[in-house]
Amino acid sequence: MTAQEIGKVTLILLNYLLPTLKVFGFTLLYAIPLGLIVALLKMCKIKLISGIVNIYILIMRGTPLMLQVIVAYFAIPMLRVSENTPQFLRNLLDAVPVQGDSYMFSTILFAFVLNYAAYFAEIFRGGIESIPKGQYEAAACLGFTKLQTFFRIILPQVFKRVLPATTNETITLVKDTSLANVVAYAEITLKAKQQMQTYSSLVPLFIAGIFYFMIAMLITVLSSFIEKKLNYCQ
Repeated sequence: MTAQEIGKVTLILLNYLLPTLKVFGFTLLYAIPLGLIVALLKMCKIKLISGIVNIYILIMRGTPLMLQVIVAYFAIPMLRVSENTPQFLRNLLDAVPVQGDSYMFSTILFAFVLNYAAYFAEIFRGGIESIPKGQYEAAACLGFTKLQTFFRIILPQVFKRVLPATTNETITLVKDTSLANVVAYAEITLKAKQQMQTYSSLVPLFIAGIFYFMIAMLITVLSSFIEKKLNYCQ
């Protein structure tokens, strides 16, 4: 490829950076709080609730994200035509538009959020359980309620402890956004593959790789900065 062609491909991929960042940003926005809720439900003393959550986490972590995206995308259309689908459910699904970018993005986001919430849940659970029980007792002696204890004393410490693991998952999410192309979502990887076929060259894939690398580096630098700010010993 000539320098002019490389520049042209770079601009094309840059135009599709926003859809990639859109999947990444909205997944983090919903998956982190959902993961915290799932972690608390898993620690619930009611066996039925914790059991259901355990099954959910097991399924999400035990099956490929690509498979989950495909299932989420084709589930509604297939349930519509299936003879085994109850009529009331079929009526509800008929009201859902199954074409267009909005449906595609919603189903991709649904799969990504459910998948990453399961991973974040395990990270948060480990962080919460690492806090010494004595801190709960000390907070109770000082008159703190359970909610005050959790949000004002426990959660800030958990955030500090799980930051490295959360950063690792966030970087993995950056790379996993490429899986959205399995349902033809117009993001960097899909466009890089199309440009690769146009020019019969691997250079577009390398350019896409550079974009992913730069985003991952930015997250790493930001995480390191936050870690230093949270290092109370310095």
